[in-house]
Amino acid sequence: MKQSDEVLPVGGFQDTPLANEISENTNRMARVRSAVLEKPAKTRIFSVSNQKGGVGKTTTAVNLAVALAEKGMKVLVIDLDPQGNASTALGIEHHMGVRSIYDALVDNVPIAELVQNSPESENLLCVPATLQLAGAEMKLYSLLAREYRLKNAIHQYLESAETKPDYVFIDCPPSLGQLTVNAFTAATEVLIPIQCEYYALEGLTQLKISIDVIRSETNPDLALSTILLTMYDSRTKLNAAVVDDVRAHFPTQTLETVIPRQIGVAEAPSYGQTVINYDRNSNGSISYMEAAIELAKKGVTNG
Repeated sequence: MKQSDEVLPVGGFQDTPLANEISENTNRMARVRSAVLEKPAKTRIFSVSNQKGGVGKTTTAVNLAVALAEKGMKVLVIDLDPQGNASTALGIEHHMGVRSIYDALVDNVPIAELVQNSPESENLLCVPATLQLAGAEMKLYSLLAREYRLKNAIHQYLESAETKPDYVFIDCPPSLGQLTVNAFTAATEVLIPIQCEYYALEGLTQLKISIDVIRSETNPDLALSTILLTMYDSRTKLNAAVVDDVRAHFPTQTLETVIPRQIGVAEAPSYGQTVINYDRNSNGSISYMEAAIELAKKGVTNG
């Protein structure tokens, strides 16, 4: 028999790294599909925030939202970032002229008149952001009780909605201005995505100080409940060290699930999709589904 005609041993393919990954992802997906989630007793309102850009903030917000919606939860995403990336990823119209969260903040338009159905899931609604939101900071400074504009709008929506959302995710801009202050004042929980990099813990400490200020001044019920480590590369010692460091300082808030650095996670928004619908069986997609399940089952820890 020629060398090119040799037959590989039966177990040969099964021992390759790719085969092992496919097998593991298949098992993980089976566990995700079989997981049963209970609806929270009352709406959980998350402010998804990090003052540093490029850490997977919006990607985290939209993928957790879709993952929970696919598990039967009613989910509302409020895009509070003038860039409108959450709106794009959820397939929501957000060009100039579309009514957006700006209208709720500045002109008291009810959120019920602004929500759009997302094609990502039948259980998912979104209030879009347009570039007009970039001017909201200046407008808010002249308004009475400016820190409470979003909180009041959300409470009005929850009181009037025929079916209340189980989860609300507010995607904040990467800065601590009036928009983020409004989000922190409106939320019951803060979710912080952190990229596995050298200065991660320093940025997290600074953000926690800001949360403590908001808690003392406008929202005593605000909890730093959840930290999600993103863009993890298992091949580097630095990434592993960052994970250990964050978990040592914030053991109760940090999810066990980590989100890997993967091309599909970065590509999906350019196609107007979340990675869960763009590349469902990928490692990144499954990781976000696992994170959503963990988030739903995890209680609130005030940190």
